[in-house]
Amino acid sequence: MTTAAHTPQDTDRPILTVVKDNATQPVEGTVVEHQGDTVATRPAWLTAVYDHARDHRLYVPQIGRGYAQLTRRWFQARRDYWPQQIATAKADLAAAGSADAQTKARAMLDLHRARYRQHKRIHGLKSGGWAATATLGTVAGAWTGGVLFDIGLGLTALGIGAWQGRPEAAHARAAESSALAGSSSTLPNVAEPPVGIDDDYLQQAINSIGFPGKVRILDVQPGADDTSTTVFDLPTGVPVEAVKKKIVALAAALGRDVSMIDLNKAGAEGRASLWMTSRDPFGSPHPSPLLTMTGTLDAFGKGIPVAWNKRGAPIVLPVSNSSFVIAGMTRSGKGVGAANLIAGAAMDPRINLRIVAGKENGEWDSYAKAGVAATYFKPSPERLLALLKALIADMGRRNRDLGKWSKSKVTADTLIKIGGLELLVIDEVATYTRPGKRLREEILEALIELSAVAAGAGILLVLITQYPEVDVLPQALAMNCGTRWAMRVDNATQSNAILGGSASSSGRDASKFDPPLPGLGWLVNPFAGVTDKARSFDLDEDERGEITELMKRAAAVRKEAGRLVGQWDDPIESALLSATGLSSAAGGPGGNGVPGRTAHQVTPEQRQQAEAMRGALIAMNELGRDVAQTQEMAELIGGSMTAARLGDLLRDGGAGGTVKIEIPGRTGRVNGYRRADIKDALEFLSGA
Repeated sequence: MTTAAHTPQDTDRPILTVVKDNATQPVEGTVVEHQGDTVATRPAWLTAVYDHARDHRLYVPQIGRGYAQLTRRWFQARRDYWPQQIATAKADLAAAGSADAQTKARAMLDLHRARYRQHKRIHGLKSGGWAATATLGTVAGAWTGGVLFDIGLGLTALGIGAWQGRPEAAHARAAESSALAGSSSTLPNVAEPPVGIDDDYLQQAINSIGFPGKVRILDVQPGADDTSTTVFDLPTGVPVEAVKKKIVALAAALGRDVSMIDLNKAGAEGRASLWMTSRDPFGSPHPSPLLTMTGTLDAFGKGIPVAWNKRGAPIVLPVSNSSFVIAGMTRSGKGVGAANLIAGAAMDPRINLRIVAGKENGEWDSYAKAGVAATYFKPSPERLLALLKALIADMGRRNRDLGKWSKSKVTADTLIKIGGLELLVIDEVATYTRPGKRLREEILEALIELSAVAAGAGILLVLITQYPEVDVLPQALAMNCGTRWAMRVDNATQSNAILGGSASSSGRDASKFDPPLPGLGWLVNPFAGVTDKARSFDLDEDERGEITELMKRAAAVRKEAGRLVGQWDDPIESALLSATGLSSAAGGPGGNGVPGRTAHQVTPEQRQQAEAMRGALIAMNELGRDVAQTQEMAELIGGSMTAARLGDLLRDGGAGGTVKIEIPGRTGRVNGYRRADIKDALEFLSGA
């Protein structure tokens, strides 16, 4: 059955689209004759030739283009997909860790090479046979048929070239080239093979990656946006997990990027569900769902939307039972991925955020200024070690409480009673754990202990780094973090440091993203059932101020729940204050990550000492030097200040007693103070 649909055009002929039942694509042409209920059409390419002939012109270029296209297809058929399979096998061999894995990888490489040689021989024999047949037929015909046969043969040759180079085909190729040139992140639709594949094509793909045998398709379901899901039985004895380990090779055999296919078990071990698309699912950024959420987020129970997967579905990670590692080189998007996780955690008032920055910039300031970050400070290994010791001590208290309640781990019912969930975020963890860093060994030991045994007590880590190396993240630390997100890195070794020692040989290699989009990475979370590519939702602070807006909403949620900084007794910050004399609650007194003494912690005597020190520094400025005697500073301060009183205040405030100084223009050394001593004492007293 054939149906015709007319579409208005600005020409004198209506355009007709002829659609055959079960056809893969329509054939376009123009109406040339009406015969009752039947509509006769002329193909578009023939119409073009007809119009040129009418104008006494022959469309000669399409003949040459046709033979060029035939030549190109011959070379494509000769190469087929074998070079891709050989390249994949070489990569597997290079990434193989054990001797057994190397043996298997080398055997597969040899098998692919042998099959490629066989394929080229068969292709050559077929080509030679057809060429010989055509040559003999031409010679025989010319010998017996004379001039008329030669004319017919020449017209046939011209017709073949004209057909293969017809404008319709040339237009399709030009459109494909234009799509490729216009966008590096959006792939054009694939015409061959179609999204819904048949038994032969699928079997060839499965066989080519090392699984010989019969494949049987059970069901093909088309989906929206040029997708399909195919359920099929693998060759006898082949489990789905074995094929999933070669997902990259399978994608190449199917003519797609690995981001464009998804393979899962469909009930039985040997029955697979293959999802496919003809477009790059990660090509365009998606805004974070957090931006449209209101009220409290159940990050502990339901999780936080941090990214989307191949199929466009959000990936929701719970903050309840595993620590996190987020790693990738500079500009890989790890900061945005972490921002989705931490901003979502801020919307759950039962989570106590402890943020330790690895740099001096203001990337995390918005969490402190809103009063959301229970702890926030910038690079200080001494303070980090004190924080880790405080968390380890609190872990003991939490476990004792769980024992009283006959619980083995924190639950939703006990989360508030135990003091909330502790989420320690360490940005640029290499700042503290690279070889040669101060207190490195003590910090690593404490981190490994917390990552190994503290999750059940409700203490989790989020470790962020652009140096995913074993010296920075020892295996004992990285593997204790159940959720691992590897964004773009330099090599397979770095990728394996995050994802595990054999991940790259199984196809999960964060150094091979093509193209390497910001926020795109391999995400592994066994609790959420995720082991696949994922791209983080778009969340921007520098240009759009979205983190600041989210923190305003988080502050409102926490204030209503009585969990804003200052509304509740924080045992961790109390321990830090006791150990260091300084507070980093909500980023310290200035909310900028610099620990200090808050106003209610400063005594009247300390305020007087600080005022005397500021007066002494101003006096030195007026004198134009960095040393001064107590008497001359007291005179410049004025009021009731005397040299004796000033000396007492400076001494009690931490500047110490007088020392021998040299004053320009005076002979000998006299007793006095140096600017540096007074400045250091004032900074300490002020909490800097």
